[in-house]
Amino acid sequence: MHKWLGLTSGLIVLIVSITGCIYCFHDEIKDFTRDYRKVEIEDKPYILPSQLQQNAKSLFPEATTDMVVFYGKDRPAIVYALIKEKAYNLYFNPYSGKLLKQENIKEDFFVIIEDLHMHLWLPEKIGKQVVGIATLIFILMLFSGIVLWWPKKRKDVKKRIKIKWNAKWRRVNYDWHNVTGFYISLLVLVMALTGLTFSYEWMHKAMYVVGNLGREYPEEVTPAIDSTLTSNSNANPMDMALSQAFKAKPNDEKFFVWYQGEKLPIITGSYPDAFGFDHQSNLHFHPKTGALLSSHLYENKNPGTQLQEMNYGLHTGQFFGLAGKIIAFTLSLLAAALPVTGFIIFWGRKNKKAKKA
Repeated sequence: MHKWLGLTSGLIVLIVSITGCIYCFHDEIKDFTRDYRKVEIEDKPYILPSQLQQNAKSLFPEATTDMVVFYGKDRPAIVYALIKEKAYNLYFNPYSGKLLKQENIKEDFFVIIEDLHMHLWLPEKIGKQVVGIATLIFILMLFSGIVLWWPKKRKDVKKRIKIKWNAKWRRVNYDWHNVTGFYISLLVLVMALTGLTFSYEWMHKAMYVVGNLGREYPEEVTPAIDSTLTSNSNANPMDMALSQAFKAKPNDEKFFVWYQGEKLPIITGSYPDAFGFDHQSNLHFHPKTGALLSSHLYENKNPGTQLQEMNYGLHTGQFFGLAGKIIAFTLSLLAAALPVTGFIIFWGRKNKKAKKA
């Protein structure tokens, strides 16, 4: 079974693992190669998000500019814009409002790599299923691999946890496949399970159940909007919303504010780290008045929701900082080697049988 499962999913596992390696350090690589991702810190507050929207509109009159993100005091603010049906990141100095860079999102190298990682460059619905099925097969292979690795006698344990480097290359390849597969199996299983959430909603819901240990919590409901209300203030509701988000989480680094139209609330989000997605706090505001409608601070969220929002950081190792990324990179590289070394074992045995025949 292990052999046929490997032949079925091996190429996809190789592609997903290699692209995972490349994507691990995408933020660090972009910081090193793109100077517009850093700005000089100034002793004054950020420019208002509504002003950044106006700046974007003046430069690109046809643009829709519903989301603004501030990544920290030493980083540019980004206006996510749709221009002629193409998505762009518009980088602005967060103090002066000067445009630093216009970046086509779909043409970004790391977005292309991410799409290959998640969808194999197939249409999203199809690609998710193909990667999801391959991941499920890979998980089965991890378990079947442990069964095959498991020594029948206690005295054979030492042989199963070491690579015989002075043997012939075929034996070294065989040991490498078995030994590295054993050592990385548990952590790679975590990466595979967290990766499944990007393909299947049921896995996303399962993390919620696991995080809550089966306990029921009140469901978070999107606040209803009273469209008859009007504002008594001249302030822009997005500016009001972000100002309250700053006050609610003064120690957070990344903040976004998202206008969804007059029938849905303005949403703000904040995170402790500039490029992290965990420990998220959200506030909902009335789109006309800027009044606070509901608060979902990280510390008040149930454990299941916290685990769901932690998923990306666990999958990429980002949750554990640079050390976590290094571990994730190493695991992905070793996982990429498994289908290669496994195929070499299969091909060698096939040729051996052919010679005997």
